[in-house]
This record gives sequence, C-alpha cells and structure tokens, in this order.
Amino acid sequence: MADTQTSADLPASTISPAERDGGDGYDGHSSGRDVDSTVTETYESFDDMGLRDELLRGIYAYGFEKPSAIQQRGIVPMVKGRDMLAQSQSGTGKTGCFVIGMLQNVDTTVRKVQGLILAPTRELAQQIEKVAIALGDYLGVKVHSCIGGTRVVDDLRTLEQDTPHVIVGTPGRVYDMIQRRALDTTTIKSFVLDEADEMLSRGFKEQIYMVFQYMPANCQVTLFSATMPVEILEMSEKFLREPARILVRKDELTLQGIKQFYVAIEQEEWKLETLIDLYETISASQTVVFVNSRRKAEWLSERMRERDFTVSVIHADMSQDERNLIMKEFRSGSSRVLITTDLLARGIDVQQVSLVINYDLPSNRENYIHRVGRSGRFGRKGVAINFLTADDVRTLREIESYYNCEIQEMPVDISDML
Repeated sequence: MADTQTSADLPASTISPAERDGGDGYDGHSSGRDVDSTVTETYESFDDMGLRDELLRGIYAYGFEKPSAIQQRGIVPMVKGRDMLAQSQSGTGKTGCFVIGMLQNVDTTVRKVQGLILAPTRELAQQIEKVAIALGDYLGVKVHSCIGGTRVVDDLRTLEQDTPHVIVGTPGRVYDMIQRRALDTTTIKSFVLDEADEMLSRGFKEQIYMVFQYMPANCQVTLFSATMPVEILEMSEKFLREPARILVRKDELTLQGIKQFYVAIEQEEWKLETLIDLYETISASQTVVFVNSRRKAEWLSERMRERDFTVSVIHADMSQDERNLIMKEFRSGSSRVLITTDLLARGIDVQQVSLVINYDLPSNRENYIHRVGRSGRFGRKGVAINFLTADDVRTLREIESYYNCEIQEMPVDISDML
C-alpha cells in the first residue's frame, strides 16, 4: 500500500473526519449498545417507494417479493440522499436495502463511478457485486469488484477502459486504486460501509478513514453494522451528518422462517458418525457444515471422503482462485455439502441452501445468525441442526435467550422438512 498522504495532499473536494469531529477518540473498547431508531415511516411494498420501473423489474426478477424490515425503512431515506446509520444483522435483507437505494440514483448515461461499497471480506464483496448486477440488470448498470487476491492490473484496466458505475471492494484494494489515481472518487454520490463492526475487528480502521478522506464533501454516507460498539458510534459521528438511524431489533431478525434443532451427542468423537447418519437425509439438499477451525474443516472433509462421500471444504488459507472454484461447484450443485469456518459465514448466499449444520457451535453468539442465515435467506425457509455436547448446553441456552427463540431436539422426520 502506498504511504499515507498528509491533509495538504488531499483533493480539494474531500472532507476529512477531523473536519466533522475534532479528534479520533478511539479507545479500543466496545460495548453492545443499540442505536435509537429515528425512522418511523415504513413502506410495505417496493411499488410504493417511487423506484424506477427498470429497477423494480430487477427487484422482482431477483426474487424479492415484499421488503424486509430494514428495506421497508432504509431504502427511501437512501434514495433521498440521507446519511444513514443502520443496525442490522446479516440475513435481514440489508444488502438489498443499500444496493436498491444506491442503484436508484445512478445516472447510467454517464460512465463515471457514482457508488462505492466497502465490505470486510472478499467473499462478501463478491456476493454484494452479484446482487448489484442482478438488481441492476434492466438499468444497464456496470458493477465491478476491487478485492485483494486478484490481479491489480485487471482492476487498473477495468477502471481505465470500462469505467463502472458502482464499485464493491475491500478497503486495502480500493485505497490502493485511489492512491494509483485509477479510481476517481470526485463523482461518487453514495458511500456504503457494510458490516462496519467486522471491519474494525479485522483491523481496517485506518484504511477506512483514509478512503473516507477522498469522498466528496456532499457524498452520502451510510453505515451498516450488526453491533454498535463505542468505536462504531464514534465513527458515525465523524462520518455521518444528521443521519437517519435504524435499528432492526433481534425479534425482527429472520430466524422465524428457520426451523432450529439440536442433536445431543455424548462425546465429541461421536459427531462424525452422527453427521454420516444424517448424510443420507441431507444429500437431497444443499448443506453448509460449520466448524470452528481450519484444521477441523480439513480433518472432517478427509474423514468424509474416506467414506466415499462427496464434500467440498473452504477456508481462509486457500487462494482466492481456489475459493472461487469451490463456491462455483457448490452453487452449481455438483457438490452438495460445503464444510467451512466462520470466515465465510457472512459471504455465502446460495439460493438452494436449505440446511445448515453447526458441527461446532459458534464461539461468538452473534455468529449464530450469520451461520443459520445461510439457510432461509430473507423470505425463504430453512433448517438448522446444532450438534450439542454437554459442554455446549450453556452456549445453546445463551443463543436461545439472545435471539428469543427455542431450539428443540431434532425430530425423527427431519427429512420431511428439507
């Protein structure tokens, strides 16, 4: 990455965080607080939002029928150009919210970058790119992802020769493109920071601030975060001007369409046999199996293959090309079982996934909805099965309490639900 520029080197059109708030104030501590919702107006139908016909066609063609809670409240303020702070989990339709809000205001007669979306992982950025391409299909919007693990020269060529209207990227690569003067930020109308809490936990804070310094002074800024630690609220005070605030409460999360069960297993060593017993049932549907470590993912995939089961495995130590190939196979259906870690809990959206198995319960309760949300993506039904040893009982009870849900013992007729 290039050296940081001083404020004197910044383009004249930018506004720095310091100009909105006199200092950093980040103390490294976080607390799980909620934002206060200031948006009371809701729209029960996409047709009532005043969206362009071509965008509506893309929305309905993509499979959205009725806006989710975050979409009912968040799309119109975005369309109106309001800055926005939204507390919303993965699986609530938030990607559709900010993509629709951004696409409505893109002028396709001008080939300039007008929207920028930052995401914490390559997989999530690519998923957002796919959603934006699909929703903007009838608008003629050009979307491009700028992510690490791909050739810099390809990004440079695209930005120079085939300028996209919307860029979705990870902070490091996007900042690199700005530093190389390949990405002209002066025409950006809307800047979205997705999963901001995850961004900070991955150490992207400095890069986010640097990218933000290049946004035009009149640029709309929207910030989405599942949790609201102190540093997120401080970031919102620096970046956002009189933002619309939206809180999607836990009881509005889309766990309603997902049947959740547990299987009591006396010993950790017996989980493998339990999974194999389930395999005949689950092989009829696309299934994601979550474990808590890369080593466990590799071990489990090897044991399954030794028994002649076809499974795919994906984790952080693989190259981007390897991950892309595995996800392509999984989406196509040639592989029906994907074993993975929490790294990809937020970046997998396969329409056909109807079952998630938590081989290991997540160590972080917030990750439960990110995992389980892989099945029953907004508006669809799904099943989640949790493997439960004696050591996991307390964690499961905490998850039930946190999400106000009841996780029951798996019934014998589980296959009828898939």
